[in-house]
Amino acid sequence: MKEFDDFNFSVDKYTKELTRECVGGSDLQQRKKEIEAYNETTAATLKQTCKKNYMEFIQTAKEISHLESEMYQLSHILIEQRNILATMTDGKTNSRLKADSVEAESSAAADDVQNSHATRAVKEMVQGFNGNLEGKTFLNEGALIELDANDYRPIQRVFFFLFNDVLIVCKVKHDKRLDFLTEYDPKKIGVINIKDLDGVKNAINIITPDGSKIYQSITAAGKTEWIEKLEEAFRFDQQKKSKKGQAPQPPTRAKQQSSKSSTPEKVSSTPQPETPTEPKSLEDETPEWLSTASEEIQTLVAQRHFEEAQELIKRTQESVRGENRKKVPQADSIESKVKQQELKLINVLLKELSNSHNRNLQIALRSAKRPLKILVEMGRYRQASATLLKVCAVSLRVSQREARRNNADISELFFCDLTQVACDYLTAFEQQPACVSALVVWCNAELQYFASQLIKHYLAKGTSLETVAKCVERVRKPSTKLTEIGLDISYHLEGLLRTTLESLIEESKERLLDSVGRTEESWQPYNLQTKSNLKRLLLELDVLGIDVRAQATGDTWMNLTQSTVVFIRHFLQLTEHCGCLAKCETLLQKLELLLKELFIAHHSLKPPSDMAVDPNFVMKNKIFLVDNLLPIAIDKFRQISGRQCEILRELHTKMSRQHGAPLPRQRSVYTTDVF
Repeated sequence: MKEFDDFNFSVDKYTKELTRECVGGSDLQQRKKEIEAYNETTAATLKQTCKKNYMEFIQTAKEISHLESEMYQLSHILIEQRNILATMTDGKTNSRLKADSVEAESSAAADDVQNSHATRAVKEMVQGFNGNLEGKTFLNEGALIELDANDYRPIQRVFFFLFNDVLIVCKVKHDKRLDFLTEYDPKKIGVINIKDLDGVKNAINIITPDGSKIYQSITAAGKTEWIEKLEEAFRFDQQKKSKKGQAPQPPTRAKQQSSKSSTPEKVSSTPQPETPTEPKSLEDETPEWLSTASEEIQTLVAQRHFEEAQELIKRTQESVRGENRKKVPQADSIESKVKQQELKLINVLLKELSNSHNRNLQIALRSAKRPLKILVEMGRYRQASATLLKVCAVSLRVSQREARRNNADISELFFCDLTQVACDYLTAFEQQPACVSALVVWCNAELQYFASQLIKHYLAKGTSLETVAKCVERVRKPSTKLTEIGLDISYHLEGLLRTTLESLIEESKERLLDSVGRTEESWQPYNLQTKSNLKRLLLELDVLGIDVRAQATGDTWMNLTQSTVVFIRHFLQLTEHCGCLAKCETLLQKLELLLKELFIAHHSLKPPSDMAVDPNFVMKNKIFLVDNLLPIAIDKFRQISGRQCEILRELHTKMSRQHGAPLPRQRSVYTTDVF
């Protein structure tokens, strides 16, 4: 088989050589089996190779994801290093200009100014805080994310103000305002560093009198800074005594700039007098909210504020495009960062949408509305529509499975759910007509799955025609609901069930024809033993649409054979079932043939030759079937199916002509020799 691996392999050449080498058909068959075995081996090898490549691709994707996370952390570290270098440069410049004594005095004055600014800012910004901050030393401020202690899920955004003897915790509202939550004494709390895990990074555990709480910082540097500052607040009194009342150094300019990137409103945002001699860099010309937009978007996504993140992305893109681009020196860098955050937001929303499936379809659709709306506004309607339909497919099939387990009506449930999905889908993608084709394809796929499950569980081989008719009728009625929204799937449904229904009709016909004539018939009038039995029989036949009171004689007798009475009841019931199935035109002919052959089979029954019976009574039963039963069956079939039963009409006309006058009753003839 090495010839197949050759790059210059030719099929014609190989076939000619093979026919030349092989002698007879047996050799060719043997070579054919070898080629087929080689084909199967090659296919199995390809499958294993594809699986191996797919697993390597998944592993590579995970490594890339980890690398992206590390690169993001590295970028934050570089920003911190740049700020530290700027701080060191400013510190060296100030040290050259000022003497040690002047520096100490200015540092104390700056500390007092910083404390007063912090105190005033807390009173102005924090709603609901009435504490006294006079004489307290400001140490740090910043935004954190409170996490759930069980699954590390983000709960809310918080903002900390740390003084020497109080830690103020505020809640960040959607409008960037701060609401006072609680305050703690730094000396009565403990700080525990949490090791970085796959689910959470840069987190600290703060043990308070109220219990243990977990907070997450945006960067690793911010996490380290908070641990140091909380330790400093814990030992503040001891440090103050050892330093003989020296005031702590005020935050540097680089630190203030780094804290601004994560706070909704900064304490250090109080207007400060600018030095006219200080040169203005290109970064200073960029609006502050624009330069920190990427970090803010990431924070909003982490806290599941998807609407605000999408609005900020849109606002940022408008600011760096068109005529505004020339006014922003770092437009390219900002645009690329925001673009990356936009892609991350889209991935998060798609994952959120795909995870919204539920056993209850209504709950799944309700939970999918939020990410679906944002994705449509961002122009990702194709991805959103495909994900939504996958979610709906899962919920539909789960509900169908539970309905079958509980013996509920799956047809009504399926088409109601399908209608609800179609309505919500068309509402969500009303402005995107191109998505309607995806809905039609999805409906056809779900209909095929529903039909396959219907055939498997309810239309299996050996199912009676009565059960088949009821099942099909329960399916047809709710399927017409989709026509109200412009989606007609009835024809497609009939096509999916047609082959199965035809086979079941043929099977029922054979079974019914085999049962004709198996019961022993005495060819005598039917005695029902009691008056109540006769009355019950007459009422039952009245419900089926035929009146046989003219054939009742005496109190308990029916002037028809027992097999004729049973056949009348069975044939009318069968006509109803066939009429329900005959609403589909493709099944009409087979159903008419079933009724015709069954009627002919029973009509052609004759008493045995050795049985003494009245031929007029036999003929009376047959005439009753043709003149009374057959017209009623034809009319019932027409009323139920809405179609004319031409085959039975022709049969009625033909049999009516064949019936002649009744034969005279045979009499015993006596002979005698006497004249």
